[in-house]
Amino acid sequence: MGNRRPPSRYGANSLSVKLSMLISAICLISGVFAAALMLKSEEKQLIYEEYDELKRFSAQVNSQFSSYLELKSSLAEQANSVVAKHLLYSSEDFSGAPANIEKRGDNLASTARNGLSAALYTDGNDSQAMQKLFSESELLWNILAPPLLQDFFNFYLSTKDGFVRVAPPNALLAKDPRLVNNQLHNLPILHADQNPTREAVWSGAYFDRVWNKWVISILVPLYLDDTYIGLTGSDIELETLLEKLPRSDQQQNFIVFDKQGRLLAAPGLLQPTAITGKLQDYTELPEGLSKIVQAALFTKLPNIQDEFKHRDKWHIMHVTHIANLDWYIGIYKKRASAISAIEELKVKFFGLFILYAIFVALLLHQVLYQLVLKRINALVKAVKGFGRGQWDMPTLPNTDDEIGQLNASFNDMSVEIRQLVNGLNQRITEKEIAEKAANRLSKAVAFSGTGVVLTNEHFQIEYVNPKMQEMTGYDELHFIGSPLLSIISKDMAILIDDIDIDLRSRNYWRGDTMLAGNREAPIWVSLSVSPIREEGGAISSYVASAQDISFVKESQRKMEELAYFDTLTGLANRTFFRMQLRKSMALAERGHYAFALFYFDLDEFKRINDTLGHDAGDRLLLEVATRLKKRLRAEDTIARLGGDEFAVLLSGINEREKAMDVANIIQKTLSQPIKLGNNEVIVSASIGITMAPFDSQEEEQLLKHADLAMYQAKAKGRNTYHFYSQDLDAAANERLYIENELRTAIKMKQFTLYYQPQVNSETTEVVGYEALIRWFHPIEGAIPPSKFIPIAEATGLIVELGAWVLEEACHFSRRLKTAGKIGNVSINLSARQFKDAQLIKTLSDIIEKTKIEPTQLHLELTESMLMGDVEAAIAQLKHIKSLGVSLSIDDFGTGYSSLSYIKRFPVDILKIDRSFVKDIPEDPNDMEITAAIIAMAQKLNLQVIAEGVETEAQMAFLAKNNCYIVQGYYYSPPLCEADIFKFVPTI
Repeated sequence: MGNRRPPSRYGANSLSVKLSMLISAICLISGVFAAALMLKSEEKQLIYEEYDELKRFSAQVNSQFSSYLELKSSLAEQANSVVAKHLLYSSEDFSGAPANIEKRGDNLASTARNGLSAALYTDGNDSQAMQKLFSESELLWNILAPPLLQDFFNFYLSTKDGFVRVAPPNALLAKDPRLVNNQLHNLPILHADQNPTREAVWSGAYFDRVWNKWVISILVPLYLDDTYIGLTGSDIELETLLEKLPRSDQQQNFIVFDKQGRLLAAPGLLQPTAITGKLQDYTELPEGLSKIVQAALFTKLPNIQDEFKHRDKWHIMHVTHIANLDWYIGIYKKRASAISAIEELKVKFFGLFILYAIFVALLLHQVLYQLVLKRINALVKAVKGFGRGQWDMPTLPNTDDEIGQLNASFNDMSVEIRQLVNGLNQRITEKEIAEKAANRLSKAVAFSGTGVVLTNEHFQIEYVNPKMQEMTGYDELHFIGSPLLSIISKDMAILIDDIDIDLRSRNYWRGDTMLAGNREAPIWVSLSVSPIREEGGAISSYVASAQDISFVKESQRKMEELAYFDTLTGLANRTFFRMQLRKSMALAERGHYAFALFYFDLDEFKRINDTLGHDAGDRLLLEVATRLKKRLRAEDTIARLGGDEFAVLLSGINEREKAMDVANIIQKTLSQPIKLGNNEVIVSASIGITMAPFDSQEEEQLLKHADLAMYQAKAKGRNTYHFYSQDLDAAANERLYIENELRTAIKMKQFTLYYQPQVNSETTEVVGYEALIRWFHPIEGAIPPSKFIPIAEATGLIVELGAWVLEEACHFSRRLKTAGKIGNVSINLSARQFKDAQLIKTLSDIIEKTKIEPTQLHLELTESMLMGDVEAAIAQLKHIKSLGVSLSIDDFGTGYSSLSYIKRFPVDILKIDRSFVKDIPEDPNDMEITAAIIAMAQKLNLQVIAEGVETEAQMAFLAKNNCYIVQGYYYSPPLCEADIFKFVPTI
């Protein structure tokens, strides 16, 4: 017995370790196999998802690019429609000066005087119709080409009989065979069998040797009575189209090829070549990629996706078809970028499964250990631990065998020893718990995402955590010993006194403020200051916590910017302006603050907007806003209220002279020329000014006053300013009163017509009468036309009133003719009547109803009525002339007419305005102007009537210059109908 060796304590453990290792190996192999299958499946899924993403992106690119192509096609079709309307279908004569047509061999050719376009006729037949086509196409191209050449670099007309007009003229000057030899008409896509809808078609890409550029043409057929006669074409650079596709980058790239397999773009795959007349073929692409292109061309499917290898890297690709151009766009990216996450997952999965196998082995080891050696190892461990001072050992299991008895003895001994050291252990444990709690609290403060500051009871800083240092940019030494409120920015100085009062009275404070810091951006925080009290309730220190809310404040600022500022100009909008106005009014009510309110809009803005387009109008508004911000003070509020309406709040202005200075500055600033594309415009402003609180202490009244003042500035001739006065209120009230009474007057027929004779001074015979409306109000008496006509015009009542005047004057003419007198009668048309869509029908109905001879009806129009849309005005005048009615231009010389327009207007009579006649013979300038008007009218075969003739000297001057038809007080004032029948002209 004594010589027998005890069993090794490692035997059982070694066996369990071996078993654990075997099972771990089995688990590891199975886990690796399962992981490989799962990762392979995940890899395929990622590739499928990446294909779907490429497909979605390709569809988006296709949609955006197709929309751009449709926009260009629509623009080309609109230009085609204008050409067809004015050159093929219109019977109008442009009446332009004939083109400078010269003979070049067998052809006729001309170049526009401004060099904008050129024309060629290959037949060489110098017919009158062809000369007219040369002239009218030149005039039309002068109008169409400038806006179209902003979207295209060529715009041309080509007819089957050999006529070509192109802008710019380079193509004809260089004898481009496509135009000179009529090659375009051979394209089948232009004719009815392949293009029954006659819509715009896109040509393939070709090399333009005139411009040395690759281009694509939009061709639109021209038909006359269902017969194809030619086409209009617009060329776009291939490079311009390709710029609309997404840019290539390291993650994603693309190729573009047409249905012939020519490569239009392949960035990163082929070396760029010099501009030549040949495109590279798809066969020059890498082998795998060229097969994909070949498959797309031969299968003609709308979508193809596949993989190819280039430079030892696999790529995935999606090809989509662009129907408009019959192009294909292939978008591709590296395959590795899609599965990079899988590669990382492989490493992580294998590591995890190794740990899993080890864990299983350890678990099995523990099971074996518990079943075989649990009791012995537990006792050995307890003895060792007890010997090392580990008193809190668990109670060993107590059984009837020897080991159980040994365990019982050991348990009794351990209980006795444990009781001896429990007291000491308890104190040590309590101390450790307290230290750990303090340590956790310290780390929580140190690593908190909130800035924390601790002070003593006198608000002197003793500690700042790293987050506070990070937010402010200051180190710890900057804070220690400083007052607590020194952490608040000086920009919030207005709050510091309030915070100090709250802390000393209530011992705490909460709110939003800015921290003092050495960073450029402001540091907005939600600051909370609270006391720390001892057990007796005394305050020993204070803690301040600051939560960074800069992002929230920035978001609020952006929201306010969207809510309170105009998105186009960056100026304050109507909402913000009204808020600032209320604040200013509140300050003004205290009696120590005054300000001026400017209200203005841009003169002639609508004309510029309609002529140059809305984009040009937006650029004009942006430039006006920029100039206002540069010239006015930072404390002034500048707002765009809508359209071209602006308002300015000038703080601290209490004298009219200062407001006048600012108004002059604004007008001078706006009077500088503004460049809008190829055009240069000059704008002006009509400014209404009101002073607060002098003019009013109510917000709405102040706005109304400024508005009234602005309209008075417009009435004074625009490009000026006007201060509000109580007279404007009276005028506004009077206007409202007249407007209401005017509606009643029309229903009650309170109007009558007076007639002023028009006399031939050579024969002293009456040749006609001008009808003048008069209003006799039952209470107010006679109301002059200068008061109610503008109101009727503005409210639209002038249409109904004008129709009554027309009918009444025609009845008068009929009665004159019945009495054996001259029945010619002149009637003034207002601008609103002239633009009324029912005017022609109204005139026709009145002529038929009154049985008047149309030639005896003379309609008078002012120059300003005709100068808005000149083409529309000419069309309306021609409709009126078709009824047989005579037309005259009233107040000639005071408006905007040019000789070129006067020549185009189908008028019969010019009436010299009374403003030129009244100062004859005292004013030599008026005499020269009057003589010039008379001479011009005679050259144009127009009759001349002089208005406002009152003296013998005026009569003599007019007769000397061959103007014999006169109207004025020299012969007679306006008379009622009864007096007209008694009137006999006397010298």
